[in-house]
Amino acid sequence: MILKKLKNLNYLIIFLVILLSFIGSAGLYSAADGSYEPWASNHLIRTFTFVLIAILISLIDIKFFYKYAYFLFLFTLALLISVEIFGVIGKGATRWISFLGFNIQPSELIKISIVLALAKFYHDLKIDNLYRIQYLIFPFFIIFLPFILVLSQPDLGTSLSILILGIFVLFSAGLRIWKFVLGFVISISSIPFLLNFVKPYQKDRIISFLNPELDPLGQGYQLMQSKIALGSGGASGKGFLKGTQSYLEYLPEKQTDFIFTLIGEEFGFIGSIFLIMLFFILISIFFYISIKTTHFFGKIIVIGFASNLFIYVFMNIAMVSGIMPVVGIPLPFISYGGSVLISVMISIGLVLNVEINYNIEKLKNA
Repeated sequence: MILKKLKNLNYLIIFLVILLSFIGSAGLYSAADGSYEPWASNHLIRTFTFVLIAILISLIDIKFFYKYAYFLFLFTLALLISVEIFGVIGKGATRWISFLGFNIQPSELIKISIVLALAKFYHDLKIDNLYRIQYLIFPFFIIFLPFILVLSQPDLGTSLSILILGIFVLFSAGLRIWKFVLGFVISISSIPFLLNFVKPYQKDRIISFLNPELDPLGQGYQLMQSKIALGSGGASGKGFLKGTQSYLEYLPEKQTDFIFTLIGEEFGFIGSIFLIMLFFILISIFFYISIKTTHFFGKIIVIGFASNLFIYVFMNIAMVSGIMPVVGIPLPFISYGGSVLISVMISIGLVLNVEINYNIEKLKNA
């Protein structure tokens, strides 16, 4: 049985993941001025370790994830709440918990359980009940409780990505448009309340996004340097290890949130488009799997994780390009960071699992 599942794995997905991770390692090598330490070597080790974990997840009976979807959500929610109690402070925020010497960011892990919980809920929900307003209470709880908790850490970027992810999943489940319009109106009305959770430096980031020249050596510095680096890359880039903005230390956070800028400077427009196309192909494969999957549980899972990957990529590139404020969203497989990488790799494992079991029946008898 295991050999049959291994044979049916989508190795194109695994290849694309490894290719993207190698590109990320090359970027991290350049970010460290031509050294594997401290980022590139760790990134490679994590990649191969987490790829193996993804493959193991793909071999687990999908009924296990269906059966324990709500438990997994409660578990990750407890981890998220524990951040408020004994979280680790870093970069002015409390977002991590320490476990066996490793710092884990529960706000990344809870995205997985949100998708699983909503997938189970809508798989079990009768079609006649889909359009009844009372059946929005549970999804509202699943989405907005983590959103508020993450926003209070504070982590504006991740909280927004959770909210957008939830909206994508609800839309894919078949909710009517007027409910999204109602939700939008409620969200706009809630802005004065939500602003209480936004820290002063986050408000400054929004102001600097609208006018970065207002504080060119302060809040506007990151965005201005990012635009300079992207623009200086031209069509074909300055060449590998030849990015002046990076080597002269003008580009901040070049190993995490702004690594796309480094790649854009060194490999230019062509290299940037090539990287975007790899993500586009990967996301397209996800949607193809969702189309051929016969059970609603699997469809929602794959669409949810495709949406999550799209949100990461769009928000990161939009952020470093000046299309949206700097909110601290990494680029999956490329940026340095363990929590995001393990979260996305678990998602990859679950997508592979759904494809192997795309026509399974009777999930409820798990």
